[in-house]
Amino acid sequence: MDFSQVQKLAAVHGTPTLFLSEGRLRESYRELQSALPGVTLYYAVKSNAGSEIISILKSEGSSFDICTNGEIDIVAKAGIGPSQCIHTHPIKRDGDIRYALDFGVTTFVADNEYELMKFIPYKDRAEVLIRMSIQNPNCLVNLSHKFGVAPELTFDLIRKGADMGLRIKGICFHCGSQNQNSLKYIEALEYCRDICRKAALRGIRIEIIDIGGGFPIDYLTPVPPLAEFCAPVNEYLERYFSNYRIIAEPGRVLSGPSMTLATRIVGKSQRNGIWWYYCDEGVYGSFSGKIYDHADYPMSIARSSERFNSVLAGPTCDSVDIPYENIALPILEIGDLLVFDAMGAYTTASASNFNGFEKAKIVVVA
Repeated sequence: MDFSQVQKLAAVHGTPTLFLSEGRLRESYRELQSALPGVTLYYAVKSNAGSEIISILKSEGSSFDICTNGEIDIVAKAGIGPSQCIHTHPIKRDGDIRYALDFGVTTFVADNEYELMKFIPYKDRAEVLIRMSIQNPNCLVNLSHKFGVAPELTFDLIRKGADMGLRIKGICFHCGSQNQNSLKYIEALEYCRDICRKAALRGIRIEIIDIGGGFPIDYLTPVPPLAEFCAPVNEYLERYFSNYRIIAEPGRVLSGPSMTLATRIVGKSQRNGIWWYYCDEGVYGSFSGKIYDHADYPMSIARSSERFNSVLAGPTCDSVDIPYENIALPILEIGDLLVFDAMGAYTTASASNFNGFEKAKIVVVA
């Protein structure tokens, strides 16, 4: 959304507000679907569980990747059936497994022997994907740091699960969030080919390959179009995995571009020769992604005069509430509007009501 559009909307709805572009969300879904034909998309609810986003994606025909009892409640409330969901949290309590099974979800993820043992009482009701670790220190968030079994040990875990009498149906992996190297998917799929061959020799039929998410979006640095980024992945899948069911767990690539934040300057001061500007949104709110997701968002302002070293602070009484330090800004005035794009993923999802400040409201715009 351009600055003038947001300016008009903010005049009506106030700030801080996250404006959700329905058209942009639908476009992102269709673009990814076109870039990965034949791949079933399970939206990663954790990236943004807003009912508005869930409803729009449901109408696009999306399936859903849920990880917790709370996320099951969210999709159930939206009228989404269990056949459209997979449960991808690698570590679960027994009660979590039962809650998901009672809802009707049957596909789960595990990455170690102790987790597999939890499914023995439910082996006739559940099927399991084994999560493989793919290290990628160059992505925004390395999601194999906490979860996943090493590629060279993945087949051994599949064999152990089969020996326990479990229905081991596939392999899943995640190449890291905001991954800008599509060859990482090829690396993971190479491991999968070898593992599938070994499993076949043992009479274990692997049916599902879950390529995870991590597809990148534009922040401060543009990334390739999705069709270009996914082309080598799609080609590899068509060549070597045409007989498998392929699924993916996109989150950021769908929710991220869909939201634009409008926030205003509510105070200013000059401290030790540096201009400080205080906004009505901060790191305890939508800018939580600055801390938890390590993301920087494209910013637009109306003023274009000489710039000075500045600090952009949030509204709470906590000194950690500083979204931006050492940022070059023109002299701003109280009441000035700041607009941040690509604010849909891991922003409002991890925001809080700390210090009594309400989360930014969400307004859907056509």
